[in-house]
Amino acid sequence: MRIIARLDIKNNFVIKGINLEGLRKVGDPIETALNYYKNGIDEIIFIDSVASLYQRNNLYHIIEESVKDIFVPLTIGGGIRSLKDIEMALKAGADKVAINSYATENPNFIKEAVNNFGSSCIISYIEAKEVQNNKWEVYKYCGREKTNLDLINWINKVQDLGCGEILITSIDYEGMQNGFDLKLIEHIHKKTNVPLITSGGCGNIKHIEEIKNNFSDTSVALASVLHYRKMEIPNIKKIIK
Repeated sequence: MRIIARLDIKNNFVIKGINLEGLRKVGDPIETALNYYKNGIDEIIFIDSVASLYQRNNLYHIIEESVKDIFVPLTIGGGIRSLKDIEMALKAGADKVAINSYATENPNFIKEAVNNFGSSCIISYIEAKEVQNNKWEVYKYCGREKTNLDLINWINKVQDLGCGEILITSIDYEGMQNGFDLKLIEHIHKKTNVPLITSGGCGNIKHIEEIKNNFSDTSVALASVLHYRKMEIPNIKKIIK
């Protein structure tokens, strides 16, 4: 299990909301990322929360600054719409890119990205919302728009296209701090044959232990609990070991 910090960014501030709405500023992204690195985080994911709406990513300069002092894998996501965007991200110092909205509109973009940069660089980022009992739909634009894509069908598709990892966010649980969406993870866990990262809902160490005990090969991406200092990274690492 990797312990990953997730930083959602808007206008050069780390922001946090509930169900991907009601966003509030919580800190400077470079300072926040450096603090998490110094405290032992395994990886960091930077997501430009409004990039897809404006069809651009604004985080390259943050990656360029971060790699000067941070030496764990960095992922950049939000508004990745071309091979040029990926090239710029990797040149800035990112190790991986997370692709969501554009891929739902142009699935073969994942295949092109994998062919050009390798599967280890390409994360399929999926925002999912339960629309019926045991049926989830994929959303885009930071949970703002439906895609009419069934979650399991989409997971099968992105894996066939060669993605190296899957990052799944439960829109229903995101920011609630009541625990991860275990029902969602159970639904997809046996369908995934690439590394899986779950995001959305963590509020305390017991929630991480639930993932560790039930889905030991699944990693967790944490936001609120780190931003609001409800948990310290060394304590998390100590307990899960």
